[in-house]
Amino acid sequence: MKPQTVGLVAAVTSAATFGTSGAFIKPLLEAGWSPAAAVTARALIAGVLLLPFVLVSLRGRWDALWRGRWRILGMGVIAVAFTQLSYFAAISRIPVSTALLVEYLAPLLLVLWVWATTRRMPRPAVLLGSALAIGGLVLVIGPGALQAVDPAGIMLAFAAAIGCAVYFVVAARPADGLPPVALAGAGLLLGGLTLGLAGLAGAVPMAVTFTDVTMLGTVAPWYVPLGVVALFATAIAYATGIFGSSRLGSRLASFVGLLEVVFASIFAWLVVGEALTPLQMVGGALILAGIASIPAEPAAPRAAAEPVAAVEPSLAKG
Repeated sequence: MKPQTVGLVAAVTSAATFGTSGAFIKPLLEAGWSPAAAVTARALIAGVLLLPFVLVSLRGRWDALWRGRWRILGMGVIAVAFTQLSYFAAISRIPVSTALLVEYLAPLLLVLWVWATTRRMPRPAVLLGSALAIGGLVLVIGPGALQAVDPAGIMLAFAAAIGCAVYFVVAARPADGLPPVALAGAGLLLGGLTLGLAGLAGAVPMAVTFTDVTMLGTVAPWYVPLGVVALFATAIAYATGIFGSSRLGSRLASFVGLLEVVFASIFAWLVVGEALTPLQMVGGALILAGIASIPAEPAAPRAAAEPVAAVEPSLAKG
């Protein structure tokens, strides 16, 4: 199977598993968990779950962690912690749908960044794909998201979009011996610790409850939805997303990432009974058409010493 095909499968799986987070985190939020506490818990638990795979993939080559320290720092502090903090600060001021719409402008930001830095207009296929995907995103999230709201909330959501774009850029950088699963595990642990420190400092509210929650029409212990989110929507999602980005490049991977909102709508329909509207279905089709229009970038070169760890395919997908 071609590397770009493998990368596409990984990126789609990442979007699908990321899309499960809303449906399974909702019972925790309804039970009294603060969003920041839920994100901190999922990041730390996911990092611990990935730790054995990190150790196996490194095979004692600890110098790879040092060489990749800036990527790990960017993934943990910016892509995980900063993005989440910005997003939750945004939804405290503006509707969730509006915050999501602004945050998922990340692919467009990458296109504009390349345009500005190279001073070369993107190919027509890229412009067409951008227009189709963003239009589809508006329909999936809801046209009502385009309403006049608090400017500070919009800026915070835009900060989250920048953090999201950084995630794809960091993930697509040449590995230099650092396996994708190691970047995911180390980044999640660092991001979880950063969020935890922000909570201790009072920057974000940290509230947890250990009561049973209502999920899938039944009562379940609080750790069941948290475990689902930590394993699927965090550990597998980040590991496969980074793996996919390294094969597809940041631009195409970011557009494939827009499928998260489609999968999230589907899971919300299946798990919590939120109906899919015809507009959302049309929006999903437009996002797919936009992704199909985006040409792939050359894959990032892989260091000769980088092992093809057997654990990575096993993580594709989550």
